[in-house]
Amino acid sequence: MPRPSPPPLTCLPLGEQPQRRLPQLFTGLALYGFSLSLMVRASLGVNPWSVLYEGLEHRTSLSFGTISAVLGVLVLLLWIPLKQRPTFGTVANIVVLAYSSDLGLALLPQHLGLPARVGLLVGGVLLNGLSVAVYVGARFGPGPRDGLMTGASTATGHSLRLVRTLVELTVLAVGWLLGGSVGIGTVLYALAVGPLTQFFLPWFVYRGRGGRCAGAASEGADAGAGAFASFAPPGHALQSRPDGML
Repeated sequence: MPRPSPPPLTCLPLGEQPQRRLPQLFTGLALYGFSLSLMVRASLGVNPWSVLYEGLEHRTSLSFGTISAVLGVLVLLLWIPLKQRPTFGTVANIVVLAYSSDLGLALLPQHLGLPARVGLLVGGVLLNGLSVAVYVGARFGPGPRDGLMTGASTATGHSLRLVRTLVELTVLAVGWLLGGSVGIGTVLYALAVGPLTQFFLPWFVYRGRGGRCAGAASEGADAGAGAFASFAPPGHALQSRPDGML
């Protein structure tokens, strides 16, 4: 039996069904930021970029969310030689994630017992996979970090999987050296978030009318960020590379 077609995930124009798509975008991004704070408070290891945020948080006076926003802007500068252009979703990604993650960290208690921390970790990973499906499904374009990966893949000719792996391993190593937390949560995230997003995505993707996102670059960004190309099962590449997580 042939596999079902993957959902369309190319970036769509801002003006297409904004009353349907904008609430989904902002809800997904807010939940994503909160899921990061759940994993941070679990203190059992976080995803690679959050390891870097934590490491920089230990070395500066900036908050976790502020660091994520500053790095998001700096990553956008790397888009310039890759001929990537930010979309509305790219900017929303930076702003909403910063505020929602800091809000979550302010609301959640610290120094919990191990059972509570395990619950926070599992809940954070589950919520992360769901939230990614929600905001990616709105189809507003890539976040800054995954736009970097798709652009680098297009510019170098290397596979998206390879580029993503190299970038995230580098980020993870630097964050760990700076004091960010690496642990079982980091491994759980790496193994679970892809299948979870793949599972939830068909429920939330906006099918659209097939337009083209005006702000997207000609090859890389319009396909969205590339993290989710690696979410497809072997032999079943996504029809388009969807927006990435960060």
